[in-house]
Amino acid sequence: MGETEAGIRFGIIGCANIARKVGRAINLAPSSVLYAIGSRSLEKAKQFADANGLAESVKIYGSYDEVVQDPSVDAVYIPLPTSVHVEWAVKAASNKKHVLIEKPTAMDGAQLELILEACQSNGVQFMDGSMWLHHPRTLKIKDMLFDSKLLGDVKYIYCTSTLLASPEFLENDIRVKAELDGLGVVGDLGWYCLGAVLWAKNYELPTLVTALPDVIKNSNGVILSCSASIQYGQPSAETVAIVHCSFLSNTSMDLTVTGCGGTLNLRDFIIPFQENTASFEFTKGAKFVELHVGWNVKPEQVVVESQLPQEALMVEEFARLIRGITESAFPPDPKWPEISRKTQMLVDAINKSIHLGCKPVYF
Repeated sequence: MGETEAGIRFGIIGCANIARKVGRAINLAPSSVLYAIGSRSLEKAKQFADANGLAESVKIYGSYDEVVQDPSVDAVYIPLPTSVHVEWAVKAASNKKHVLIEKPTAMDGAQLELILEACQSNGVQFMDGSMWLHHPRTLKIKDMLFDSKLLGDVKYIYCTSTLLASPEFLENDIRVKAELDGLGVVGDLGWYCLGAVLWAKNYELPTLVTALPDVIKNSNGVILSCSASIQYGQPSAETVAIVHCSFLSNTSMDLTVTGCGGTLNLRDFIIPFQENTASFEFTKGAKFVELHVGWNVKPEQVVVESQLPQEALMVEEFARLIRGITESAFPPDPKWPEISRKTQMLVDAINKSIHLGCKPVYF
């Protein structure tokens, strides 16, 4: 197995809507190429290829097994329902394929550990599909938070990820089906919020997580909307985070990080308003003027350009790591599995808190 002159050869198993976006990203990334697509039927795979204008050179398979067993495939992207992630990620890793998997990574932490163990024992790279982490805006903010320390110690984080789902979505989408994606909105949109909290705390685990009593479920018991508080420090809170995720309200992707010395605000942290540029607001040293009739400073808008879409940058980073493994015998980068592991831990904690009647879950 090895890359072609065109780059790392990706196979996609499953024709979910997100596969269209990532398939485009694979072809946009300079170091990769879409080599194969597989579905549960050959007809469905052909329809996907036609609808997305895939090159005639792309292999079309009528099963997932054919993709993961193809010796020419270097990496497999898995956009399947969460309930079958562990089966197909383990199969891919066992066939020495590097694994790029959609979030949520698994139904729970125990399943994720099976995936990570398969990747580690087979020497392949693992990464989940949290695209926003690869945007240059995210890297710019990371520098301000941790390298330049312009915000000081982080004290408060507020994060939302919501969308107003259609009646058809709420009836038929896999994300509201207990047998397919039983984590519901917590695993889907909530993954971003929980990942953002961890990111803003440099992946330090919290002291406790508490689901708030605003949980809404459908008739199958799948969570459609919920909020949670996340606390660092006990008994006094060093940092508090509030997250809200919902399929029942207008689209929002807000992230606010407030430290001792400044505040960052984003309104589009998951998917930027525009593909080639993104911005955020930064306020430092804010105080009220005399009589509290205004502020002494206005937020500064920082604009960050991007040469490639963030999903293509994600694929490019993944391909870079694969080249390091195959060409230089580097070990797989443990950073990405650890990010997924900690995010999954927070998803599990919220679900446990909800099950306990919104009681705190301690780490």
